[in-house]
Amino acid sequence: MSPSLYETHNQDVDAFVLAGGRSSRMGRDKALIQLRGRSLVQHALGILRGAGLQPRIAGGTPDLSSYAAVIADEPGQSGFGPLSGILSALEHSAASCGLFLPVDMPLIPVGLISCLIDHAAITRCTINLISVAGLIQTFPAVIRRSAAPVFRASLQSNDRKCLKAFQRASDSASESVSLVPLESLLQAGQIGRSATPLPAQWFLNINTPEDLAIAESLLVSRDQVS
Repeated sequence: MSPSLYETHNQDVDAFVLAGGRSSRMGRDKALIQLRGRSLVQHALGILRGAGLQPRIAGGTPDLSSYAAVIADEPGQSGFGPLSGILSALEHSAASCGLFLPVDMPLIPVGLISCLIDHAAITRCTINLISVAGLIQTFPAVIRRSAAPVFRASLQSNDRKCLKAFQRASDSASESVSLVPLESLLQAGQIGRSATPLPAQWFLNINTPEDLAIAESLLVSRDQVS
């Protein structure tokens, strides 16, 4: 049997969970916070493994090495946000692209990861993101390894915001950031539509205890529906 389109595209993508944040608003390491009996890092790794990927952890501490291989931030770049983890991951990767999912987004469906990888393989754009109701979502993201020098320059500047760095990388390649409208994926039936949580809620970032409570209630509701 010949491999599917997704399986073919999947062969040249390395997957990473971004886990190097300071978790200042949460007050403790988000990666190890429990959500429905599993840590957030386990949820994130499970999403990527469910998509047939073999993820590593980027920007995490050695304490996370029992969950997956860890690529630490470069010396002097720790605490600079997710961009430092993305740069280290890309520079340690032999694949042409990296798929990045933050540790604090446990509601992202596996199908969305698969669609984004397929999209990136077809367009071959430097930066590939999802949009919801016209709003760009920073993550999940598929990024070509060629963006690494631009990210390094961004880290050395005073503006290390990911979206701005993504735009700079696209500009450097003389192209636009490639967006996949979530609505088009839902209309085409490429991702199963679930009443709970609503698709816009898939992108919830767990930054505070209140966010954690929201995620807990959404997962409880989803389990009750299913």
